Amino acid sequence: MKVRKAIIPAAGFGTRFLPATKSQPKEMLPIVDTPVIQYVVEECLRSGVTEILMVIGKSKRAIEEHFYRNTDLEDELEEKGKLKELEQIRKISNMANIHFVWQKELNGLGDAVSYGKSFCGNEPFALLLGDTLLGSDDPAKPILKQMVDIFHDKQESVVALEEVPHEKVSRYGIAGGQDQGDGVIKLDTMIEKPSLEEAPSNTAFAGRYVFHPEIFDHIAKTPRGKNNEIQLTDAMRELMLSRGMYGLRFSGKRYDIGNRLDFLKTNIEFALKRPDLAPQLVEYIKELAANDPAFSS
Repeated sequence: MKVRKAIIPAAGFGTRFLPATKSQPKEMLPIVDTPVIQYVVEECLRSGVTEILMVIGKSKRAIEEHFYRNTDLEDELEEKGKLKELEQIRKISNMANIHFVWQKELNGLGDAVSYGKSFCGNEPFALLLGDTLLGSDDPAKPILKQMVDIFHDKQESVVALEEVPHEKVSRYGIAGGQDQGDGVIKLDTMIEKPSLEEAPSNTAFAGRYVFHPEIFDHIAKTPRGKNNEIQLTDAMRELMLSRGMYGLRFSGKRYDIGNRLDFLKTNIEFALKRPDLAPQLVEYIKELAANDPAFSS
């Protein structure tokens, strides 16, 4: 079973970024000059996944418009000789086969994933959270590609894992299991947003999954859990018990843009990787550090 398809849930309100997200999807907030969700799509493509379903909701039409062609803008850029910009926007509309479905109500991540059942059929699929970016220590092998390779080897579901501070385990889905070497863990327990006393470890889900299609059957049987929502973790636990599941403790970094501070940090880090921006940005930060009282407080 080869992984060719991906689901990207993008229906949430993004209330932590109000008022910016009142009419603008949080997934369209830019990291430097590129929307977060475009980075997620590019990770799919670099991992060999070319069929993508985005689960969207109210006030998310900007995501559709971003990935569809805008011939008026193309004509304007061509007329003004802005060929570099023209190439960039044409690339966006041609980068993947992207489909959209509307989530009728916000009933949790498990419910959002269920909207992909007819799209995926009996095929395995990747699930990527639209507000999380993963950077790999090996640029030639994105985290998702590493997970796809494990799935192809094991033919069982795989989740990305990262260690988080113990005081933050209650914010995440937490997993535990047996180390298999090379960062791979055979999972035997998981719990959604546990207390520190309940947590089996401090190893958290990191926003990337590769699922066997049987996950849809378990989601359909999953009752509402925490926050009266259909929790994906509950369905995953049943899948783990029936088929087995692996985790990848990846080498790299998770960039969570789900809150203002991490969003700002991510923008700075990504800008510092840009040759066209890094020198001037470094000088600006040095100048701030030398002159702004906030740096000395």
